[in-house]
Amino acid sequence: MYETFRPSRICITLLLLVLIPSAFARERGPRVELVCPEPPTPVQMNTKQVLVYELHVTDFDTVPLTLKSLEVFSGEERTHPVFALADDKLAAAMIRVGASMAMSDGAKPAAEDTRKIEPGARAVIFMWIELAADNVPSTLTHRLLFSATSADGKVSDATLENFPVPVRRDALPTLSPPFASGTWVAGDGASNTSSHRRSIFAIYGHLYSPERFAIDWVKVGPNGDSRHDGSARNDNWWDWGEPVLAVADGEITEVVDEYPDNNPRELPPVTLDNIGGNHVILKIAPHRYVTYAHLQQGSIQVKLHDRVRAGGVVARLGNSGNSTGAHLHLQVTDRNSVLESQGVPFVFAGFTYLGPGADYEIKKHISVPWTQSIPPADGVLEFVGKK
Repeated sequence: MYETFRPSRICITLLLLVLIPSAFARERGPRVELVCPEPPTPVQMNTKQVLVYELHVTDFDTVPLTLKSLEVFSGEERTHPVFALADDKLAAAMIRVGASMAMSDGAKPAAEDTRKIEPGARAVIFMWIELAADNVPSTLTHRLLFSATSADGKVSDATLENFPVPVRRDALPTLSPPFASGTWVAGDGASNTSSHRRSIFAIYGHLYSPERFAIDWVKVGPNGDSRHDGSARNDNWWDWGEPVLAVADGEITEVVDEYPDNNPRELPPVTLDNIGGNHVILKIAPHRYVTYAHLQQGSIQVKLHDRVRAGGVVARLGNSGNSTGAHLHLQVTDRNSVLESQGVPFVFAGFTYLGPGADYEIKKHISVPWTQSIPPADGVLEFVGKK
């Protein structure tokens, strides 16, 4: 049996549908897309736990947006930020994609306010948060304040609230020393401003940061320098030909040994194929791969699918690929690729920290043991032994 038509009920329902949205209206916030491509995994640096990640901000508005401040909170807490950036410090942590990226001809981009994002443009915020070991949250929540100037000159602010980023708890690889002895600089290593940290590669439609924690190892000789008797020859570098060791047990998953070593200070045309020069990739755990790059041509002592033990000789340090002086580029990634992978953190079981490279003197330096730590960028150190 059909129900009798009651127009009053329909009218009341329609009235509620009209009223409810306005009663529950909320601000849409800034017209941006905010993305965190790779959530952080805490890594120990001396006594601190460091969270390293990037935030990509794309302006979907019709006017430029300027990021005025960024605050990071622990979990659901919204009162006391564990980290904050504003003004010059915020600008120093940001790049505008394209305009601020390294130029292929070596030229420097014009001075700019990196906090200003044009319509349709993207900026990257490089996050580096140091926390006490007992104060690392399971989730980070972000608050970003933007300002916009309309065509008629009116300035308005908008806040993006409650953007969560999980903190991973993956076990970190503990590596053995890559060298048997010597004093070494962790060149361009773990910091928020190194060229490795700021490298982002767009390849085949995807973004990768394989060098997020990469280190360029350079040996310090008895003269307190990386070279002796000039710099015209590769053997002027103290580390030229140094045996490079496996940093963990594992399987060799890639071997390339076809590029001649460069003359010092001379760089051949660099491509996706030759950027790592002669190199070896060692799988040390599921989704954990160690890349040894710029190896000496003809020195590689392992073959594809070889099983190696920590401390075994892999090759000799060279100057091939994207390199202007003898050094070892070492990185840990989540995939079996020099470039098409994400850089992941790692620690060494122990080393003696001798201070920053800029202040290092052969006969006058600190000597502090660090354990289960990643070395700081450009720090000088000696390894204390295999794990």
